[in-house]
Amino acid sequence: MNLRGLHLLLTYQCNLECDHCFVWGSPWQDGTMTIQDIRRILHQARDVGTIDWIYFEGGEPFLYYPILLHGVRMAAHLNFRVGVVSNAYWATDLKDALEWLRPFAGLIQDLSVSRDPYHGSERSGRQAEFAQAAAEVLGIPLAVITIAAPEATGAAAAVGQLPPGESAVMHRGRAAARLVERAARRSWADFTTCPCEDLRDPGRVHVDPFGYVHLCQGIVLGNLFRTPLREICAEFDPDTHPIAGPLLAGGPAELVRRYGLQVEEGYADACHLCYEARRALRERFPDLLTPDQMYGVPAESEPTT
Repeated sequence: MNLRGLHLLLTYQCNLECDHCFVWGSPWQDGTMTIQDIRRILHQARDVGTIDWIYFEGGEPFLYYPILLHGVRMAAHLNFRVGVVSNAYWATDLKDALEWLRPFAGLIQDLSVSRDPYHGSERSGRQAEFAQAAAEVLGIPLAVITIAAPEATGAAAAVGQLPPGESAVMHRGRAAARLVERAARRSWADFTTCPCEDLRDPGRVHVDPFGYVHLCQGIVLGNLFRTPLREICAEFDPDTHPIAGPLLAGGPAELVRRYGLQVEEGYADACHLCYEARRALRERFPDLLTPDQMYGVPAESEPTT
């Protein structure tokens, strides 16, 4: 695995509860990194030797502003390129946005903000505009991410990291519970590839507050608080991984066939079938399909050491 990016889910908590959220971000979610957690993760990222980018995401990372800023400073000090993904709730006007962003000037190379109806269209639009204006003043590169409505037919599915501009809904996480009824359905047998992730050589993985390393949200390769990230990368064999292997061999449909799962006839997309199959397999693979937060199950905090 040739990792170039590490995406830190600083917290599962969010001030919003968007219908399309992959990770069930919500005010009730549990799990947030400490400064010590971030330090351990960043030093492991440096030891891997190929990682260029560190992203801070959530949930909503700005909810833990001092921890986020400290983490960004550490990452920049270690010569990583740094990005932050936010819903820009903090950009209530231009002056406020400038104050929130000023300490990040010169430290981050990508600020991505969400702007779509899931975040409350009018207010989200104003906040994104204030954030963009403040970023321009401070010389911080900013991109706007938009997720299309489930009924939209022209938006393309993202592969890997969400790109600037509009992307189609991926019906996993909360979207698998809230948005699938608005989408057209296809036979489960049609979904013979994973169109959204490069499972063989992903280029980037996510790390959550409990140390789980996610190939895709909810598909775990290991825990870097127990096994160094360098070893997790070296030992990853995509073809023998109990979840990635079937997905590579024949997409979510193969995951269904391989494990003899009972499924409905129609699904909104490959992510929808994959997510529901994984939910059905969690008891069989508790260390690989975890934590509860990724599957919308309220849970007590898990230890990070």
